[in-house]
Amino acid sequence: MASGRVINLARFLGRAAEPAAAAQSSALQYSTVGGVAAYKLPDLPYDHSALEPVISGEIMELHHKKHHAAYVTNLNKALEEYADAESNKDLQKMISLQSAINFNGGGHINHDIFWTNLCPEKDAAPPSGELLAAIEAKWGSLDKFTATFSAKTAAVQGSGWGWLGLNKETKALEIATCANQDPLAAKGLVPLLGIDVWEHAYYLQYKNVRPDYLKAIWKVVNWENVAQRYKAAKA
Repeated sequence: MASGRVINLARFLGRAAEPAAAAQSSALQYSTVGGVAAYKLPDLPYDHSALEPVISGEIMELHHKKHHAAYVTNLNKALEEYADAESNKDLQKMISLQSAINFNGGGHINHDIFWTNLCPEKDAAPPSGELLAAIEAKWGSLDKFTATFSAKTAAVQGSGWGWLGLNKETKALEIATCANQDPLAAKGLVPLLGIDVWEHAYYLQYKNVRPDYLKAIWKVVNWENVAQRYKAAKA
C-alpha cells in the first residue's frame, strides 16, 4: 500500500492474519484520493456469459456489477471516514467503522480471488504437477478432495465461503469455511481457491439447492490460477 493515510486492510484482520492479508490487500487495484486508498472494482477476465451453462450471465453480471461493486463502494466510504477519524483521534468513530471495513474489505478480497479462480469450461483443465500431488497426498484423489470440499461448503450455515488454503507453518493444504465475508487470512491460511456460497452467487439458477451449484462449479474452476497461487504461497 502507499504511504501516508492509506490504510492497509491487513490492519483489521488480526496479527495471525497479517502476512497472508498483506499479500492479498497489496494485490488489489487502488488509487489514492487525498492520501486515502480508493479501491477499484476489477474487470472480469472473461465475459459475464462466459461461464454458462454452469453460471448464468445474469447471475455473473449482478454478482460482479452490483454485489461486488457495493462492497468496493462501501469499503472506500468506510476507509475515508476512518482516515478522518484517525486524523482527529476520534477513537470511538474508529472502533465503530472497523466492522464495515472488515465486512466490505473481506467481500472485496474474496471476490477478487473468486473471479480469477474461475474460467470458461472450454479453458478449464484438471490440476497437475505439484498441486495435484499435494491434493492426492492429503485427500487420496482429486475426486475425494472435491467431494470433501463440497460437503463442508454445502454445510455452511447462512452465507459464507468454502476455501482451499495453504498453512504456511505446516506447508499443508487445508479446507476451511468462513462465515459472511470473513477472509481466509483471518484463519492464518493463504487462499488458493474460494467458492462463494452466498445465495446471490447461485439462487437465480439453482434456487435453494446449494449442493447442485457446488457439484457444477468444478467444471469452471481455473486450476491453473489455483496452481499459480499455490506456487507463490510456498515461496
